[in-house]
Amino acid sequence: MTAHKFRLNGTTLFAMPSGALWIPDVQTLCVSDLHLGKSARIARRTGSMLPPYETADTLARVSHDIALTDPKMVICLGDSFDDLGAAAELTHSATATIAQMQAGRAWVWIEGNHDPGPVPVGGTHLAELHLAGLTFRHITTHQTHEVSGHYHPKFGLSGMGPARACFLYDEIRLLLPAYGTYTGGLDATNPVLRDLFGSNTIAVLTGKKAIAVPMAKTLHQRRPVGRSY
Repeated sequence: MTAHKFRLNGTTLFAMPSGALWIPDVQTLCVSDLHLGKSARIARRTGSMLPPYETADTLARVSHDIALTDPKMVICLGDSFDDLGAAAELTHSATATIAQMQAGRAWVWIEGNHDPGPVPVGGTHLAELHLAGLTFRHITTHQTHEVSGHYHPKFGLSGMGPARACFLYDEIRLLLPAYGTYTGGLDATNPVLRDLFGSNTIAVLTGKKAIAVPMAKTLHQRRPVGRSY
C-alpha cells in the first residue's frame, strides 16, 4: 500500500502519493489546485513564456488516478484553472481529455479564488460540497470536519531531498496539497498553517510513496521552503 490511510469525522480517507485524496466509502476522488493553464495565464499577463506542457501533464496524472480508483465522483477542490481566461482557452486536446474523464461519473468543480465562477466544461459548479460527514471547500473557514486546499503546503526533512507537496491533517481538518504541475508551495511550518492545526498534526508527503510525518516530532529537522503560489 503506497497511500496513507487515516480517518476524519469517522470517514476513512487515503492520501495518495500523487496528492489526490481517495474516499472509498463514497467512491470519490478529490484533487485540489490543478491550476490548469498557468503558463498561458502568465504569458497573457506578463509576457513571460513557460513551456506550455503543465496542463497536459496535470491532466495525465488525474487520468492515472481515475484509472486506479474508478471513482463514481471526482471533486476538484478549487483553483482548477489558473483563471477563468485559462478555462476558456483550453486546447481541444485538454477539453477532450476532461470530457473523457468525466464520462460516466459525477464531476464537481468547487469554486476557488482563481476560478470564482462557472467554467465552460462539463460538470457541476459549487461553492462547497457536503459529503460523507465532511465539507469540501477551497479555502478553510476554520470550521470542523472540513477538507480544503488553497495553501499548497510543502514539507521536507533532512536527508530526503527537496521539500515535497504534502497533506496536513489533525482531528478536525484536512488540507490537500496542490496537484498542478506548475504550483509552488508554502512551508507547512509557516504560522499561517500552524495556526490552522493542533498539536497532533500529521504531514503526509507525496512522492513515490505517501509518507506520514508527525509534525510535532520533526520541526527541528524541517527543510524550509518559500511561499510561491
